[in-house]
Amino acid sequence: MSVIDRALSQIRALQPYRPGKPVEELERELGIRDAIKLASNENPLGCSPRVKEVLAESIAQIPFYPDANAYYLKQQLAEKHAVAVDQLTIGNGSNDILDLIARSFLTEGREAIFSQHGFLLYALVTQACGATANIAPALPRDSSQPYGHDLAAMLERVNERTAVIFIANPNNPTGTWVTGDALQQFMQQVPEQVVVVIDEAYFEYVLEPDYPDCSQWLQQYPNLIVTRTFSKIYGLAGLRIGYAISSAQIGDLLNRVRQPFNGNILALLAAQESLQDDEFVAHSIENNLDGLKRLAHYAEQKGLFYIPSVANFLSIDFAERAGPINQQLMERGIIVRPIDNYQLDGFLRISIGSEYQMTRLLEQLEELL
Repeated sequence: MSVIDRALSQIRALQPYRPGKPVEELERELGIRDAIKLASNENPLGCSPRVKEVLAESIAQIPFYPDANAYYLKQQLAEKHAVAVDQLTIGNGSNDILDLIARSFLTEGREAIFSQHGFLLYALVTQACGATANIAPALPRDSSQPYGHDLAAMLERVNERTAVIFIANPNNPTGTWVTGDALQQFMQQVPEQVVVVIDEAYFEYVLEPDYPDCSQWLQQYPNLIVTRTFSKIYGLAGLRIGYAISSAQIGDLLNRVRQPFNGNILALLAAQESLQDDEFVAHSIENNLDGLKRLAHYAEQKGLFYIPSVANFLSIDFAERAGPINQQLMERGIIVRPIDNYQLDGFLRISIGSEYQMTRLLEQLEELL
């Protein structure tokens, strides 16, 4: 028996998360320059100018450990969400939070429920903990939320082994969303011993009037955990900073398994500054709405099916042309994201870019189509 054979079977069976190809890698492989990436749902406007200033001023702090308890960031978040500080958990991105939740509540003999086309990390953290994934079928293509969460189907899968339910709202990679009324009805039917995770990574982009802020439901549902990130609209993906809002009791558990110093010193400072720049957030929302409209209009003109999205990306069905189009776009210096690993064969998920990036994308698509 080798040392690899001694590794846990669920770890040996894991298929690693497949991120979008980095710009540097594409340019190196093809010997090109000025490539653009529309594959990882990053903010094309970057981050707040105020963040850049505070980071430049804080370089001297790099040799020192950060505040392991993220005191100042938690104070701001507590005020923002009207919660107590002990209801907050800081993560190395919200992915880190999802892992903390899995390690706290999932193990062999327990199950996690999530949607067929839900965020891939739910499956990864479930398997890594030796738990079983109980996957609910998604809504049909012709529904008002194509391939989105079917809450009734998820409820049907709840049993005595269910420990965690993951719901991304809006969902990645579909961009679909669940209304507040539907989620309230769902929460009322979930047993109180089952943890429900509402993953709100794209929260700030959503302007629908019926879209809920689930961080306001924590008193009503002690089994609820809401996750947020600074990677998307705040443009801090490279710094890795996210957080969870929960009951104080759940927060205590998550902070027991959380690694010390998991929020680096620059990430904490950047997150604090980001929360104070509403103008940058508003500008990012405006740019995203314009880009979504342009891309959806183009798909309609070409007769291409797309999944209506309230996030900062659009998934378009190119059918059998998806593979060749993806390759040809890369050869032209544009990276998008095939999502066949989400069981959405033929779809390309395209992140919304800047006005220049969207113009460049649409010009290239016009030539290819």
